[in-house]
Amino acid sequence: MAIELSDELIKLEEKAWAEIQAKELTVETAIAVQAAVTAHAEATEQSRYDVEMALKKHVRNPEPPTAD
Repeated sequence: MAIELSDELIKLEEKAWAEIQAKELTVETAIAVQAAVTAHAEATEQSRYDVEMALKKHVRNPEPPTAD
């Protein structure tokens, strides 16, 4: 079963990833991402771990576009 990620969740992780790369991750950003992941997992009745891993993969290692 594929995990659907909300735009809000993706934007939060993109912000966190940008801060990590700049070595400027704030506690507030990290807490916001974790809270959003937990809420999404509970709302969709999925594993928090699975949601977090899908989110990180989506943001940090996106699938390359396919040529039609």
